[in-house]
Amino acid sequence: MKHPDVTHIGIVGNGMIGDAMTVLTTGHGYPTISICRSMEKVPGYKAKFDEYYKQMIDHDVLTEEQFKICEKYLTYSTDYADLKDCEIIFECIVENIDQKHAVYAKIEENCPKVKAICSVSSSYLPDVLGEKMTKYADRIIVTHPFNPAHMVPYFEICGGSKTDPAVIPWVISVLESLDRKPAVLKKPNPGFIGNYLQFALWAAALKLVDDGVCEPKDIDTCLNYSFCPRYSSIGIFDHFDNGGYKLNITTCNSVFPILPRWDEAPAIIREKAESPDAWGARSETKRGFYDWNGVDMEAYAEKVNAPYWKFCKWDFPTE
Repeated sequence: MKHPDVTHIGIVGNGMIGDAMTVLTTGHGYPTISICRSMEKVPGYKAKFDEYYKQMIDHDVLTEEQFKICEKYLTYSTDYADLKDCEIIFECIVENIDQKHAVYAKIEENCPKVKAICSVSSSYLPDVLGEKMTKYADRIIVTHPFNPAHMVPYFEICGGSKTDPAVIPWVISVLESLDRKPAVLKKPNPGFIGNYLQFALWAAALKLVDDGVCEPKDIDTCLNYSFCPRYSSIGIFDHFDNGGYKLNITTCNSVFPILPRWDEAPAIIREKAESPDAWGARSETKRGFYDWNGVDMEAYAEKVNAPYWKFCKWDFPTE
């Protein structure tokens, strides 16, 4: 159900997160203004928007007729004055603090109705984002999603020292109207919640490979067929509460002392990042820990999205 206090949503910045956000907001019937740097690039943004909706059509999430209704809710513009009626704005630009500050200055100048400015930043904390704001520093927060933002329902929310306490519960209610599952940080933390946990697991995985304990494929087999499926239906605190803490403390005392405590990315990553040859599935070499040459990347993307289709049960607009 649409939020009663929201008539327009603004999205500043396109690309990986911004394009997905336009799908999420239009799919819930919100008039959406997408601010881009150049109208010449709009056909590319619209193509990605269409592609995401086509995937949803192919998975019987909505019909072609419903898509045609949803796309009417999207407007592209380069003029921040077009955000004048927006009550909430999602800032989705690149991780460059000077460019973000410039965006916020334009929002302060042009957006008299805005109640919350939500950065999707994965790097900057709210106090840094708002440090040059003169008018709306009490309205800026981080709402960090996971990619693709229209598929993965999780958003983590973090306010700053100047954030109005009323802003966070209001943003939660807006995100819930978008069928999102918000989690709130009581105080800022590098990596917020999701990346803090994900990179703790990544550090442990790298350490096992670096120490010669196992190969990357063995770790991925462990994740696919042991505890990861469990955590799609219960939480980690559920699990350990249910197991009891006599065994838990014994395992903690055995494993915690040998968990990795790196101060920076380990050599096993640096050698790939700093190599003259690009590393990664989408690089020219198409090599990382695995060889990606010949891999069907569209089929791989289907696997990435597979766990999330069950969450795409939206109340699509009908007119």
